[in-house]
Amino acid sequence: MPHRVCPWWVGYLLASPLRRLAYDPAKILAPFVRDGMTVLEPGPGMGFFTLELARRVGAAGRVVAVDIQPRMLERLRRRAAARGLLERVDIRLAESVSLGVADLVGTVDFVLAFAMVHEMPSAGAFFREAAQTMKPGASLLLAEPSGHVKPTLFDAEIESAGQAGLTVAERPAIRRSLTALLKRA
Repeated sequence: MPHRVCPWWVGYLLASPLRRLAYDPAKILAPFVRDGMTVLEPGPGMGFFTLELARRVGAAGRVVAVDIQPRMLERLRRRAAARGLLERVDIRLAESVSLGVADLVGTVDFVLAFAMVHEMPSAGAFFREAAQTMKPGASLLLAEPSGHVKPTLFDAEIESAGQAGLTVAERPAIRRSLTALLKRA
């Protein structure tokens, strides 16, 4: 599949309250995110999951939201500010070939990779960079849209994650998604 990034204007649809009918951020994130955690969210779009992540990490936690699209990040910034959560969210503009998170090496408790790895130029490079940010024992929730990502591509992503030192701990059920909870040894 060719590398193609979701257009910025689709972010409005992805941030829609109607999306909660299929993907409730609170239910999806509850088993994984707690107060005081540091969370990395690549490809946050306009913040559909980011705002719930920020609520869950609390005042002592931090969400690092990284995207390559300035318009997505600006809308995320406005939405987080309107809900009083901006101080918990570190919003970063990434390059197309790097998340730009070298300063996070060994500090991240949880990574949310929701419907975005298939948009990366290299799944292997993404997983290597994400794994470097993770503390030992940290987890990464990988979820790809099953109607868009073929099982063979998802299996290749899992293989790339394994080469980066991440192992499949479980396969949480998320509606219309191919999923894996990956752990760093």
